[in-house]
Amino acid sequence: MPARLRPAPAADVAAARERLSAGTAERTDLKLLVKHYLALLEARAPGRSVEVRVPPYAAVQVVEGVRHTRGTPPAVVETDAETWIALATGSMAWVDALTDGKVIASGERTDLTSYLPLA
Repeated sequence: MPARLRPAPAADVAAARERLSAGTAERTDLKLLVKHYLALLEARAPGRSVEVRVPPYAAVQVVEGVRHTRGTPPAVVETDAETWIALATGSMAWVDALTDGKVIASGERTDLTSYLPLA
């Protein structure tokens, strides 16, 4: 079983968010924020029935239900780093991300509305 992600220190998150807001974020800032918010999602929605992917930074399995062990997961959510951070912080609504094609969600339990925002 893969190790769970850990939330980043608050000061690091604040600094990375500030650089992102200023338009000066680097790849390391995106990686830190993606992993931080995925770690918060793991804590809020424990389970292994939905795989949330934010390539190329990280993926986690969350939400109670049928456990996925190998092969293609039965339920997948995939998005880019900027969209994931916007969803996690509440600056974008789940339904808007789906409607705009910024999130691809397939399978049962992939509606993450009840878990977002995380910040």
